[in-house]
Amino acid sequence: MRIVVALIAGLVFGAGLTISQMVNPGKVLAFLDIAAIAKGGWDPSLAFVMGGALAAAAPAYLLVRRRGRPLFAPTLYIPQRRDVDLRLLAGAALFGAGWGLVGFCPGPAVAALAYGVAKPLIFVAAMLAGMALHEFAGPWRSQRAAAEPAS
Repeated sequence: MRIVVALIAGLVFGAGLTISQMVNPGKVLAFLDIAAIAKGGWDPSLAFVMGGALAAAAPAYLLVRRRGRPLFAPTLYIPQRRDVDLRLLAGAALFGAGWGLVGFCPGPAVAALAYGVAKPLIFVAAMLAGMALHEFAGPWRSQRAAAEPAS
């Protein structure tokens, strides 16, 4: 049952991304280009998409928190860390730079694979390579940090 619910949720998410044109890099870049406000070329429509997503997700999140557990999982995982560190800032900067450079973020890029064009395929391949590199470098970083003297 969980896999069916996940499939349906993924299909609805992908359809929403497609209908809202978040799979269209040109539309996304027109939204991200706030310098275009002065020229009258800025497209604020994706702000409404994001607002709609928040309006749908926030009540559901509150309902699940009040209920104590999700419908199709044994526990609700809520991250406990609230600190802002260099890794978080660097990751957010990389995500934002990538989004601003090519107009894709992971979800819309995967949904755009259905169009069968090269740009999302190249983006997803690069994203997967970056994830693999991170996994490969993770143990190396941990060993290096453990070997360094405490300051």
